[in-house]
Amino acid sequence: MFAAMLFGRALRYITNVGSLKVTDANGRIYRNVGAAAGPAVAVRLLDASLNHKILLNPWLHLGEAYMDGTLVIEDGTHSELIEFLCINGAKAEGNPLVVPTRWLGQRMRWLQQYNPLWRAEKNVAHHYDLSGALYELFLDRDRQYSCAYFTGADDTLEAAQENKNRHIAAKLLLEPGQRVLDIGSGWGALGLYLAEVGGVDVTGVTLSEEQQRIAQRRAAEAGLAERVHFHRRDYRRETGTYDRIVSVGMFEHVGARHFRQFFAKIDELLAPDGVLLLHSIFRMERSGSTNPWLRKYIFPGGYTPAMSEVLAAIETAGLYITDIEVLRLHYAETLRHWHDRFQANRQEVIEIYDERFCRMWEWYLKGCEMAFRYWNQAVFQMQIAKRQDAVPLTRDYVTDWERTRAAKEGRKDDIAA
Repeated sequence: MFAAMLFGRALRYITNVGSLKVTDANGRIYRNVGAAAGPAVAVRLLDASLNHKILLNPWLHLGEAYMDGTLVIEDGTHSELIEFLCINGAKAEGNPLVVPTRWLGQRMRWLQQYNPLWRAEKNVAHHYDLSGALYELFLDRDRQYSCAYFTGADDTLEAAQENKNRHIAAKLLLEPGQRVLDIGSGWGALGLYLAEVGGVDVTGVTLSEEQQRIAQRRAAEAGLAERVHFHRRDYRRETGTYDRIVSVGMFEHVGARHFRQFFAKIDELLAPDGVLLLHSIFRMERSGSTNPWLRKYIFPGGYTPAMSEVLAAIETAGLYITDIEVLRLHYAETLRHWHDRFQANRQEVIEIYDERFCRMWEWYLKGCEMAFRYWNQAVFQMQIAKRQDAVPLTRDYVTDWERTRAAKEGRKDDIAA
């Protein structure tokens, strides 16, 4: 009875927006209505242990219960439930019962983010070496698995990903014959684009066997195999000197304890007049720890850094930050597109995996969207160099190059006026 009382109080405590009805495994009903209108959801818990599990570690056990089918949505959708949780969830962080779990997570994050070469390969394989057919069902046709760049409300996912490539290329100040390193090259889309529009030679490195195989095949099909090479290699094992380095969506897998090592390696690989463009998710608050459900099921070893942590590591390496751009809601929109495409092809995903996998991924995609929409998550593009004069004094060159390139590609509307 005491546990039920605590559970009821906790639900009332967090419900500021929308309404939630919970029926637990013993038939007890908890109804909570917030002061402001919002998502209205009713759920049933089929496991009696969920009451205290959710009290102690809600962000882990809610996701697990949804995956396992022990949390059943009786009114509303999983999207509305996750939106309710994210709108109201910030207050849950202050629940005295949750504080010890958060404290422990903060103290353990150095171990959780320990990513030596052998562990980094294992972590990447966990997520990126899934069936290629899965990614074809929800990504754009170029299979880009990172935040797109929306310049208009009507942008398709394909257009927004093309915008992103163009935006990055503009910041790299490419010149024919330059050597470019793409750290975390994915399925090769960005590397191939840079080689095509800039006349540069690209080396891409990834830890995913599946990504490397497909990227190398795409380079051959595009007639770029002589200038674009993709390797299954950890960036820490890369050698040589590069005029430009780009890394998109990979830094989140480095881990805070390896930030200084990352930028020391950049300093080693980058030419004296070189430029790095780093595109990464970051948290708009002080350092923390990774959501326990996301770390366990989706991105083991992953961590979204605070800007302060990144800046400190760059300063230690003696590099110059020449530009920072914050992309606030672009990833929320990207994830919305991914989730909608995933749902449209849900039955095909079940045929590849199973219902539990589908539930895991829809919780992941919608949960991340809502974190970017309501919480502290955003994306930065950070331009870094060894010399202060490595790039022009003003940012006009970025927009000028994008507009020129968009006109050549027949996409004049992609660049905001």
